[in-house]
Amino acid sequence: MAVLTFELPDGTTREVDVVQVLNAGYAGRSQEDVAAHVAELAELGVPGPSVTPALYPVSPYLAQQTDRVHAQHGHTSGEAEWALVVADDGELLLTAACDHTDRDLEVHGVAWSKNAGPDVLARRAWRLADVESRLDALTLRAWVTHGGTRTEIQHGTLAELLTPAYWLDVLRAREALTPGTVLISGTIPMTPGVDQFADAWTVELSDPTTGDTIRLHYDVRPMPAPVG
Repeated sequence: MAVLTFELPDGTTREVDVVQVLNAGYAGRSQEDVAAHVAELAELGVPGPSVTPALYPVSPYLAQQTDRVHAQHGHTSGEAEWALVVADDGELLLTAACDHTDRDLEVHGVAWSKNAGPDVLARRAWRLADVESRLDALTLRAWVTHGGTRTEIQHGTLAELLTPAYWLDVLRAREALTPGTVLISGTIPMTPGVDQFADAWTVELSDPTTGDTIRLHYDVRPMPAPVG
């Protein structure tokens, strides 16, 4: 299992022994827009879900706080997301996350692709209760780096995504709202024309009211070619 440690704004820390990870998919708040996106992906050969929003179980060890992701080929990329974390004492935390996905494998099965790379989480978090009243105003941004040049690839607010409250109800219904649970939110649209297959990813979750920002960054390193 993975053990994650989060620093809170008051300087205290929460250690979380991860027991389950769930990745939301097709989780835009406008499900009409989601249906249009599913149709677009179908034209690219990506199989659509049987229902939306979707929820994909991911191996717990894939929840990582890391500065480096090792990729098996050149067609893997991240996605800016928020993560809901149930701490060991039951307290709900909110942090930034980046779901690193195998795009080649995605055309064969989204659930498979989600298990082929890590969910990278930031090392800082907020108490959900402290930001819940202004969640829709929180911003989510991502940048990709190519050869030292950084380009913004995602920029939106949490108003574009289904809320933590929605997913808490889902977890309760599944009897899965337990300590050690990590739920990754699903992502916002990427800027057309920006190359997602990058040397590095940076994600920021920001609170305009306080000026506080939770940030993560990792480099993408190609694995050596297999022998045999």
